[in-house]
Amino acid sequence: MVNTTSIICSTQGCWASDKLRLYGGGGGFFHQVESTLDITQVPKAVASEFSTDEVPKQALDAPAYDERMLANYVPVYVMLPIAEDRETARLAESGWGRWAIMSFHRCGSNVGDGVTIPLPKWVLDIGETDPDIFYTNWRGNRNEEYLTISVDHQPTFDGRTAIQMYNDYIKSFRENMSDFLEAGLLIDIEVGLGPAGELRYPSYTGTQGWVFPGEYNDTPGTTEFFGLNWTYLTEKGKFFLTWYSNKLINHGDNILDEANKGFLGCKVKLAAKTAGIQWWYKSPSHAAELTSGYYNLKDRDGYRPIARILSRHYAIFNFTCLEMRNSEQRADAKCGPQELVQRLNAPAAAYIGSEWMLERAARSSWREQLEVAGENALSRYDINGYNQILLNSRPNGIDRDCKPKRIMYGVTYLRLSEELLKDKNFKIFKTFVKKMHAEQDHCADLGMYDHEIGPLERSKPKFTTEDLLEAMKPMEPFPWGEETDMKIDDFEGVIAVLIRQLFSMFK
Repeated sequence: MVNTTSIICSTQGCWASDKLRLYGGGGGFFHQVESTLDITQVPKAVASEFSTDEVPKQALDAPAYDERMLANYVPVYVMLPIAEDRETARLAESGWGRWAIMSFHRCGSNVGDGVTIPLPKWVLDIGETDPDIFYTNWRGNRNEEYLTISVDHQPTFDGRTAIQMYNDYIKSFRENMSDFLEAGLLIDIEVGLGPAGELRYPSYTGTQGWVFPGEYNDTPGTTEFFGLNWTYLTEKGKFFLTWYSNKLINHGDNILDEANKGFLGCKVKLAAKTAGIQWWYKSPSHAAELTSGYYNLKDRDGYRPIARILSRHYAIFNFTCLEMRNSEQRADAKCGPQELVQRLNAPAAAYIGSEWMLERAARSSWREQLEVAGENALSRYDINGYNQILLNSRPNGIDRDCKPKRIMYGVTYLRLSEELLKDKNFKIFKTFVKKMHAEQDHCADLGMYDHEIGPLERSKPKFTTEDLLEAMKPMEPFPWGEETDMKIDDFEGVIAVLIRQLFSMFK
C-alpha cells in the first residue's frame, strides 16, 4: 500500500544529484530540465558545478581529486517533483543511481505538495465503515493522511494488519526492482513512517484548522496541559507523554524491522525522517514537539531514543530545516531551528527547532553513531540560507588532515523549480554545491569519500526499556561553529552572474 514512490537519482555527470518524485503530470518541465542538464548524454566526469553545455572538452576527462578534501565531501541531492512514470527509462539511460522513498501517506497536505494523491481507494472504503483507522482530533474530524498506529497489529484490512500491508509492499518492491538492486542503481531506501513520511503524529494539519504557530493561533500558555495547570510536569502528564512517545517509537521500530528483513543482503541503506518542529522550541514546554510525539524538554532528550532505534536497523537519520536561522523566525513563536538541528545531530548526535532544534537533533544522532542526512524545509535561493546549510553540514568546518568527526552523510535540496533555474539563482546554487563538495568536482565513486555501501545486515536485538530510558538523559552539546568556513559571499554571487553573462555573449 503506497501512494507515491520517489526516486533520488545520484548523477554521474551533472551538477548535483537529483531526487525525483514520480507524479503524474509535469512532463513539460521535465523536458525543460533535460534541456538544461542534458541528462540523456551525460559525460561520466563532468564537474558537478557545471551543466554539460558549459563544460570545456578538457573537463570531460577524469577529474583530479584532493583526497584530503574528499573526506569533507557532502553529496547534494535535489527533489524533482516534475516527471511522469514514462520518464524513468530515460533517467535510467543517464546512468544515475537512485534513492527510493516509500510513502505510505497521502500526498497533498503538506508544504511543497504540488498534487494530491490520496490513500488507495480500498483503504478509504474501509475507513467509511471503520473511521477509527484514521487519527481523529478533539472535534471528531478524521485525518485521512495516514493510518493511525492503533491498527499496526489489528487485522482490519481484509485480514491483514497495517504492518503486514507495509511488509507486503516492501516484498513486492524488492521483487519488481530486483534488477535495479542487483545493478547497484538503488542505493538508499527511505521508509515512510507517518504523515509527510515523517515519524510523528499529525499534530499540525493545515487542512483541519492549524495555523502557524498553533491551532487558530493559540499559544501553549493558554492551554491547561502546557500552561494554566502545567499538567505536562505532573506525574499524570509525564505518564501520558511517555506512553504517547513510546507508541510512536515502537511504530517506527516495527516498520523499520520489516524493511530491514525485506532488503536483507541488498547493497542498500535504509533511512527514516523526523520532522523539524522548531516553533515553541525555546519555550519551557516544547509544546509543538510534545504533541507530535517528541518528548523533548530541557532535562530530557526526545530525539536520542529515536536515533537509537534507527541505529538498530542501520538506518540513516534524516531531518529537515537545515536552512533556518533563529533571527529569521517570529519572536513570539519562540522558534529555535539552529538549536534543534544541533540536538538532532548529537545522538548520531538527533534533530529539531530552527538553530537550537537542529543542534539538539544532530547531537542525538552522532552520539548513537548514526549517519545523519538533512534537507531544507522551505525553498531558499539566497546566500544566507545556503551558508546555514553549509554550517549544519560541517558544524566544525573542514578538516584537512582526516575525516571530520561531525559531517552529514548527505543533503537534499527541496526543490528543483523554474525559480531555481533562473539565471542568478542557479549560478549561486551551483556555487553552493561546489562548497558542499569541499571545492571538489562531482565524485561518482562513493568509496572515495567513504560512502561505499555493503550488504544490509540484519537488525540488532531490540533495545530494553532501560536502554531507551538511558538515551533520554540530556548531554552536553558538541562545539558548533558560528558560521561556515566554506562561506558563499555576495562577491561570489555577483561573479557567478557575470560569468554566466559572459558565456551567453559568445553563444
